[in-house]
Amino acid sequence: MVEKVRTIEEVDRYILGLQEDIQEITVALRKIILQTSPNLIEEFKWSMPNYSYNGLVCYLQAAKKHVNLGFHKGYELEVKDTNNLLQGQGKALRYFRIKKMEEIQPDIFTDLIKEAMALNEK
Repeated sequence: MVEKVRTIEEVDRYILGLQEDIQEITVALRKIILQTSPNLIEEFKWSMPNYSYNGLVCYLQAAKKHVNLGFHKGYELEVKDTNNLLQGQGKALRYFRIKKMEEIQPDIFTDLIKEAMALNEK
């Protein structure tokens, strides 16, 4: 059985355009997202990678010195964020700001991605 390619060219190009350290973080986060569930669909919206399942789940937003792993319904996820790592003050969006590879926490990120997917099932 051939595994379906779940990455898209627009996101590949986006990542290739990033500086090396930010590129490394973005690739690692993308991998965590796609490994969380085979149901997540990679899209390129609003000039950045977005991942959806029954609606928007999360996104990757790269800047010069960090990458945000953001959640479209982050406000609703705050109760699940027992480590109080989510940042943001807006109506809905919340994010993790990752400045170096050591700050990536696969277990915590995976759990919140799953929680965000569950929100879209309601």
